[in-house]
Amino acid sequence: MTDIQIGLLSIFGILFLIYAGMHVSVALMLLSLVGTWLIRGNWTVATKLLALAASDSISGYIFGVVPLFVLMGLLISVSGIGKDTFDVANRLFRGIRGGLGISTVAANAIFAAVTGISIASAAVFTKVAVPEMIRLGHRPRFAVGVVTGSSVLGMLIPPSLLLILFGVLTETSIGDLFKAGILPGILLSVAYCALILVMAWRFPDYVGRIDTRGAEAVAQMTVAQALWKLTPVALLVALVLGGIYAGWFTPTESGAVGALGALLLALGKRQLSRARLWQVLTETGHVTVAILFLLIAANIYGRMLALSGITGFIASWITASGMGLYAILAIYLVIVLLMGTILDSTSIMMITVPLIYPIMHDLGVNFVWFGLVTVIAIEVGLITPPLGIAAYVVKSTLDDQSITLNDVFAGAFPYVLIMIAVLVLVVVFPGISLVLVR
Repeated sequence: MTDIQIGLLSIFGILFLIYAGMHVSVALMLLSLVGTWLIRGNWTVATKLLALAASDSISGYIFGVVPLFVLMGLLISVSGIGKDTFDVANRLFRGIRGGLGISTVAANAIFAAVTGISIASAAVFTKVAVPEMIRLGHRPRFAVGVVTGSSVLGMLIPPSLLLILFGVLTETSIGDLFKAGILPGILLSVAYCALILVMAWRFPDYVGRIDTRGAEAVAQMTVAQALWKLTPVALLVALVLGGIYAGWFTPTESGAVGALGALLLALGKRQLSRARLWQVLTETGHVTVAILFLLIAANIYGRMLALSGITGFIASWITASGMGLYAILAIYLVIVLLMGTILDSTSIMMITVPLIYPIMHDLGVNFVWFGLVTVIAIEVGLITPPLGIAAYVVKSTLDDQSITLNDVFAGAFPYVLIMIAVLVLVVVFPGISLVLVR
């Protein structure tokens, strides 16, 4: 068996083991170890590669950004900022048909700018927005659909954990990736709002007719009160993202500053008891370890693929086939979208990016643009069945158990179509993501 055949079999082996139920990290490490052993014919070399990759993969200073941004996002999610932003957005859009749905999207976009984790957005706004929307007359399927669809903004609008991981994997500037995510994030938010307006006017029975008599408290909120509620969010966004763009902080330092700011904010709002702080710290550890374990596994797998020569073989085959960039990109995006139906977003990135990176590098692709394209495609998987992690989070967080998982997926489907449309626009018009990158 040739080295290239071993590399090719490892790719099929990954898919088989994942379908069989093995954890992605374990599958990547196992096949990397076996593949290196078969290529080198030496078990000692294979085990040393495993040990070397484990020590080298996450030893850099840049990897401190992962736990810091995770900690910041979790602190923000327990601080009550989600409810504040929803109340303010509701006050702003209360006179528009479908205004509560637009308020949810707007609040999710603001919340995304200080968390970077879609799952946190899904959990927070399921508790905050869904009961309020149903109470005021919206249909349950519409309500959960809005929350599920808009939760993906957390991984697109900076700071984004997926953009950080892409930057680490491809050695692309995280600051540039953050800048590139701003306009696509705004575009997706506006497209969601336009969809809600269309549904509210054309399909009122699906959306439900809002009872304006139930919104007295929101209507009485003054401009000064609204600004006061938004001030903490604005300050934290300015501190974290402004510090990166102005060159005051590295991404890792901004994560530390953001985590400190989120901690002070949660303490100031008296939302952080000892038990809740311990829960946040524990969850931060769990999420960080899972991500770093995947990074180690992906690094080992990438080394094994390079050793086998499969990436160079695929690049040569593609060059010989005469396929252009957009044909290759179309195949890649279809694969990513299909993988999104069975895998979580981090796992998809860890599997696909090491494979596609050499090919795109040889084609001279701008990896800031390619990173945004990859993240948008991966995020579609968060709300598509059968896995759809964001949908499962929404379902598990709901207080109303009469709303089924099918309702969540069905409600989110229109937003999947919007995401695909925005993905096509970013692919066809790279300037949407690159205009702010200089």
